[in-house]
Amino acid sequence: MSVSNQEIHINIDAQQQDGLKMLAAASGLSLQALKKCMHKGAVWLTRGKQTQRLRRAKKSYLVGDALHLYYNENVLNEIVPPAELLFDEGDYSLWYKPYGMRCQGSKWSDHTTINRFVENQTTPSRPAYIVHRLDRAATGLIIIAHSKKMAAALAKLFALRTLKKYYHVIVEGDIEKSPLFSPSLDASTAEKQLTINTPVDNKNAISHVEQLEYCQESDQSLVKITIETGRKHQIRVHMASIGHPVIGDRLHGNADINSIDLQLTSCFFEFICPISHQRTQFMLPERLRPSLK
Repeated sequence: MSVSNQEIHINIDAQQQDGLKMLAAASGLSLQALKKCMHKGAVWLTRGKQTQRLRRAKKSYLVGDALHLYYNENVLNEIVPPAELLFDEGDYSLWYKPYGMRCQGSKWSDHTTINRFVENQTTPSRPAYIVHRLDRAATGLIIIAHSKKMAAALAKLFALRTLKKYYHVIVEGDIEKSPLFSPSLDASTAEKQLTINTPVDNKNAISHVEQLEYCQESDQSLVKITIETGRKHQIRVHMASIGHPVIGDRLHGNADINSIDLQLTSCFFEFICPISHQRTQFMLPERLRPSLK
């Protein structure tokens, strides 16, 4: 296996062994390069039944420990745009997640994840816990908890579906011409609503779509989408299933590698704040929402 892509596993079988030097000898990487790997989450330590990322080069090792290096040059060199702090509530905060930033790391790294970015950027540093996820290609509001207790409280809101949210999405075609459209159940509005209930990965999935704007020149619609379920790629799968794929969707739509980024953005949250116990709303600034203009 080449130096640019390799897995190394070593066991500590004697007291006072220098694990970092052992990894360097086994991998052919310099100590400085290995320290960068640690910072980016590519080095792991197994102690007993627990395996976790190793961040500190001066860690003391015990006999029976195991070190693991997952080195992929392309992964470690990946750069993503920075996230932006929009609302800070102390025990939790809301950020704008840009295109390409992940919500979950891999054994190869976690340096392009939103939670690792938050941990590195907040002053003083705070732990950051993922409460919900956005696709790597999606953008918009994401909630980050700063304690395990708060993470559990916020995750419960998602599990019980007591948290309201919606997305702004740009799709191909004129949605209101779809035969699936029907008058909204909300008699107080003149809007029409489209409900899609096609299963996703053989699981129940329901999405509601309202058209906000249509551009005849580009033949694209800006729509507001709320979902009752949270299946993987649900919005992208549902919109493609009715012939109106999301603009920039290279997986389920018609976009190619040279297309613009995915036009799917998380824009709004409303829930009972676990801190104040008051109903709270958070809305993405207009400048960060997708636009037909």
